[in-house]
Amino acid sequence: MDERQWETVRRLADWLAEGSTQPPEMQRVLQCLKLGEEAGEVAEAVIGALGQNPRKGFSHSWDDVADELCDVVITALVALIRVHPDPPAAFDAHLAKVARRVLPEQ
Repeated sequence: MDERQWETVRRLADWLAEGSTQPPEMQRVLQCLKLGEEAGEVAEAVIGALGQNPRKGFSHSWDDVADELCDVVITALVALIRVHPDPPAAFDAHLAKVARRVLPEQ
């Protein structure tokens, strides 16, 4: 992610914080819980894209799934901003660690 994208995520986190009646610690907890809700929406969209709900049929497209996945990513990044003092560094370090663990060296 570039700095412009991180700034947008920071602005979203600030906007959510301003609209909340909860103290910061509870906002962190609720943001993390929001991930589960968003993941459920991904599952619903996949089921809909595959037409596996007999009551709803083909209710979603793969573009809908992509949108829901983006919501998961945004929600996770906002949570990361709320729980870590340097979210870009934390993300970069963790991504590099995962890559070292699973990808062949180039």
